[in-house]
Amino acid sequence: MTSTLARVQAGSFLTLHYRLSGPAGDVINTFGGQPATLSLGSGELSPALEAALIGLEEGAHATLTLPAGEAYGERNPAMQQWLSRQELRELGNPDEDYQVGDMLYFPTPDRKGQFGGVILQLTDLAVLFDFNHPLAGQPVTFEVHLIGVL
Repeated sequence: MTSTLARVQAGSFLTLHYRLSGPAGDVINTFGGQPATLSLGSGELSPALEAALIGLEEGAHATLTLPAGEAYGERNPAMQQWLSRQELRELGNPDEDYQVGDMLYFPTPDRKGQFGGVILQLTDLAVLFDFNHPLAGQPVTFEVHLIGVL
């Protein structure tokens, strides 16, 4: 008897619960809340995570472990950049008291999206941000429950 459940393929639209975690714990976890929806190939997940979903059947629950660097690449020192306090006031909230560890989001140059960076260091004149993905260079556990596949 062959299965009639839909399988994930390139371009599939998915409704799912998922958890992404690294050595320090969860980065994203939709279990216990509203499921996520995403379209494969749209860049919402890394190519390695999308590839791990290909072929899974609707209703599947799987936990996959990807080795360090495979899911989000290696950490890139060039992704740590200084931003002057003046630029931060212009791009962020001028009245905010930022702290090391805060995550801030900035508009992309085309203003159609955003990217995030974590504050690593603060001085009177500038702020050092790390724009690497939080899981770059780390092993990643990807748990998924596929609710629907279109």
